[in-house]
Amino acid sequence: MKKKLRLGLIGSGFMGKTHVFGFAAAERVFDLPYDVELATIADVTMAQAEAARAAFGFQRATDDWRSLVADPDIHVIDITAPNALHKEMALAAIAAGKHVYCEKPLAPLAADAREMAEAAEKAGIRTQVGFNYLCNPMLSLAREMIAGGELGEIRGYRGLHAEDYMADASGPFTFRHDPAGGGALADIGSHALATAEYLMGPITKVMGDCVTMIASRPDGKGGVRPVETDDVGRAFLRFANGATGSIEGNWIATGRKMQHDFEVYGTKGALAFSQERFNELHFYSTADAKGRQGFRRIEAGPDHVPYGRFCVAPGHQLGFNDLKAIEVAGYLEAIAGLRPEPFNFRAGLRIQMLVETIQQSSRAGAWLDVKGD
Repeated sequence: MKKKLRLGLIGSGFMGKTHVFGFAAAERVFDLPYDVELATIADVTMAQAEAARAAFGFQRATDDWRSLVADPDIHVIDITAPNALHKEMALAAIAAGKHVYCEKPLAPLAADAREMAEAAEKAGIRTQVGFNYLCNPMLSLAREMIAGGELGEIRGYRGLHAEDYMADASGPFTFRHDPAGGGALADIGSHALATAEYLMGPITKVMGDCVTMIASRPDGKGGVRPVETDDVGRAFLRFANGATGSIEGNWIATGRKMQHDFEVYGTKGALAFSQERFNELHFYSTADAKGRQGFRRIEAGPDHVPYGRFCVAPGHQLGFNDLKAIEVAGYLEAIAGLRPEPFNFRAGLRIQMLVETIQQSSRAGAWLDVKGD
């Protein structure tokens, strides 16, 4: 009989709901090492927490996250609260001996993320940061093709994460605009950076350019508040493998809803991918006969693990919540000691360090070396 693993969730917004979907789907799709119980959910008010409890199927609700963390019956704390709260909540959970699953960014500052990573490692706590785009079987395939030499020597990389949820200048100032850890580069450019290193290996040098296009926003109290964070964050990159490239995080890209894209160029071929059609990977090979060359579509199917867990037929397609289920399954296997942590706090620290180095480079107007994590 499987052991019980009791989950405590902090935050019932969009990401909280997504995490619940991930746990629910993972239990039915994968042979997990635990039976997961949705024990307690915490939110800002008791009314919000109780509404989420009823909607998501938790056993209890609370408006006191500290009591949730202190509950000896809870094994895993899942944090989907605003970014600025991640550090305090995670450190409290680690001190209480709980495993911690935290949405990205791990913390507003790299120094905070380092403290969190070191605390978890010292306590032997298993951690996970929510970078579920990396769980796509098509990204695993791209990584395999690059590592296997199918593209030849890699020369160039282009990565982009663009959305338009901040494109309206009349939109209010939010926690995402907080000078500590906010901005498009940190919020969504972090995904582009995580994908770049997942596929290409370590980034060694950056040249950043972070731009604020909307100088002020309504403060919700009848006034306006100046915006100091970037609306667009870009960087030229140099990789340890000798390739060069670029990434962009852009939350004012009018019309774009989820453009998490990349292109990889090698001496023998190239790859192209778009999150807006994320069941497809496009491959160009110089080995194809003249007159027959062009990008051909590789369509996700059961041969691309773990697609077959969700559907036995190709072309039916995975969805966003399926990626979260894959992420959850990997994390639970890591808690059980069956595999390494897929993307732990140390990996989350690495992304925050890249973000801050790009921001520093933008202010200095110079190339900067990326330090180790």
